[in-house]
Amino acid sequence: MYEFSVPMALTDFIPVALFAVAAVLMQRDLYNKMPKYAYACFAAGCVNAFLAGFLKALWKLLYALGVCDFQVLNTVFLPVQSIGLLLTGFGLILMLCGRKKAMLAAAPPVFAGTFVFIAMMVLGLGAMCACLSVLAARMKKKGLITVFALTFLCYMAMGYLASREGNSAAMNWIEQRINTLGQTLLLFGVATLHKAGLRELGTV
Repeated sequence: MYEFSVPMALTDFIPVALFAVAAVLMQRDLYNKMPKYAYACFAAGCVNAFLAGFLKALWKLLYALGVCDFQVLNTVFLPVQSIGLLLTGFGLILMLCGRKKAMLAAAPPVFAGTFVFIAMMVLGLGAMCACLSVLAARMKKKGLITVFALTFLCYMAMGYLASREGNSAAMNWIEQRINTLGQTLLLFGVATLHKAGLRELGTV
């Protein structure tokens, strides 16, 4: 049994929406700076990460409304989001490194647990926040490095809390607040870069 209320479930859509806005801003600003293969990787990662969060929030809402317990929407969250964040970070790395060719790695089928997905998520998030920090430094917005570092820490804290056993309402509210804070910081950083003229910046 999960202690999901309708207000709690609806609140879960807030960080999803914040991430969606940040992702759209990044895609618009970086489109003309990324090789097509890097942009395809980055955009696909953003879509995956958004869908993972949206589907999990939808699962909570359906559960809270008493419609059904559509567990598959919750089950796909970790693999879909981890792959999405890894692709997002990988696309940004390709942009900054300017590599013409790159190899995409897939998780070996011998792993049945969640370790691989968690590692992919950490690597993807770390790469994304690090690359955004590099862009901030190049645009002389070094204060945003702290913002993106805090964004990463919020993601890690939320992931740690989500991995712990227990589905109490209090724990879910804490997770949601940390998630919302992390997405707010991400959007603030991305919006600041956008306002500072990231789209008009020369090739990175």
